[in-house]
Amino acid sequence: MKALVLEEYNRLVVTEVPDPEPAPDEVLVEVRACGICGSDVHGMDGSTGRRRPPIIMGHEAAGVIESLGGDVAGWKPGERVTFDSTIYCGSCWFCRRGEVNLCDNRRVLGVSCAEYRRHGAFAEKVAVPARILYRLPDETGFEQAAMAEAASVAVHAVGRLSAAQGITAAVVGTGMIGLLVVQALRAAGCGRVVAVDLDQDRLSRARAFGADSTVRADHSDAAQAVWSLSDGRGADAAFEVVGNSAALQTAMGCLRKGGTLVLVGNLQPRVDLALQEVVTRQLSLLGSCASSGEYPTVLEMMAQRTIDVAPLISAVAPLSEGAEWFRRLYSKEQGLMKVVLRP
Repeated sequence: MKALVLEEYNRLVVTEVPDPEPAPDEVLVEVRACGICGSDVHGMDGSTGRRRPPIIMGHEAAGVIESLGGDVAGWKPGERVTFDSTIYCGSCWFCRRGEVNLCDNRRVLGVSCAEYRRHGAFAEKVAVPARILYRLPDETGFEQAAMAEAASVAVHAVGRLSAAQGITAAVVGTGMIGLLVVQALRAAGCGRVVAVDLDQDRLSRARAFGADSTVRADHSDAAQAVWSLSDGRGADAAFEVVGNSAALQTAMGCLRKGGTLVLVGNLQPRVDLALQEVVTRQLSLLGSCASSGEYPTVLEMMAQRTIDVAPLISAVAPLSEGAEWFRRLYSKEQGLMKVVLRP
């Protein structure tokens, strides 16, 4: 089969590789669409340490079942499916609690790190465990379904709050996941959503997706602006969807005393944390990792357009053009959001 292979850092090549052979508990999926994730773009140059060549990246995908492993029941060839990016074992203590994103044996499609290598879906076919499969609603096309993974990350992050109904929330960072967080907050009944970013185009998108107010982080004291929009107290919750020290400080500054900070972005492995501010203002910090069972809800939300992913897709291109689209995303071409490749 043809696959887009990261042969060495910053070198992607479409080449012939052996077809994957599904294990007894796996299905072989003919890939119809696979989105380029920011983690793939950042991993391409080796900076994250989680895309060690050679590797077939890609974990945001949808397709059609081609064949089944010997132990698979309840599925049949020809069914339209998407699948989780997290391959969980299903038997560890965390999996038995339903916290599959915290699985002790967790693997991620399209990732190669010190602990494991698992080829992904920038290919004509991919083998995945049947337990991570989800059927697609008739209303959902393959390109949109490839966005389910990103949408599930956003819905999971909002679900980390004890309640979103009626609150004021700030979303710091309105890239792909941030814009989906805006939509998920609106769907959860959030009273006021304030989007904060350096990019005016992204802020305009946030407004279109339901943000009540937007704040340019470089044109004002962003935290103070958020406070003025929340009766002078600060936001009840803030979502940091970038993953660097500056965005973390902004998000913390937006919060009222006793507020909750949900950490979603992880661009940098370490950030500066104002510990005394957390303690003296009694802030709650919540990490949010991937998703944990939100796929059925997300697919229904997408089918009903409660979460609308179509406007986030900037381009749909053949796999043969993958290297060029990676280059354009890596160079931060203005206006580019999600690029979906079709094998």
